[in-house]
Amino acid sequence: MKQVLTPLAPKPVGHYSQAVVHQNLVYVSGQLPVNPGTTDKHIGSIEEQTEQTLKNLSQILTAAGSSLDRVIKTTVYISDIGLWGKVNEVYAETFGEHRPARAVVPTRELHGGYQIEIDAIAAVGD
Repeated sequence: MKQVLTPLAPKPVGHYSQAVVHQNLVYVSGQLPVNPGTTDKHIGSIEEQTEQTLKNLSQILTAAGSSLDRVIKTTVYISDIGLWGKVNEVYAETFGEHRPARAVVPTRELHGGYQIEIDAIAAVGD
C-alpha cells in the first residue's frame, strides 16, 4: 500500500491519509471544501463548496496517478438534501460524460460547518 499526500489538497488534520493506493485502486478520504494552503475558513455557497471539494479530490487523484475520469465510485455526504439539485449540477458539470457509481448520504452536520464532503475510489495505472 502507498499513502498519497499532496500540498495541492488540504492536509489531513487527523490520523488518516489523503488517499491510499492498493492493487491499482486509489481510495480517497472524504474531502471537504477547504482551500489548501490557507488558514482562512470560507464557507461560501453550496456550489462553491462543491467545486472546491471536487478540486481537492482531483488534486489527490492526480497525485495518486489517477484522475476524475477514472473514478469508479463516489460517496457524497450532504448536510441538507434540499441542496442536492445544486450539488448535482456542479457534480455533473465537473464529471461531464463520465458517470461513476455514486451514493448520496444526507447527514445533519459536517466538520467545520461545511455542507458537503466527498470520498472516492478510482482506478490507477493502465
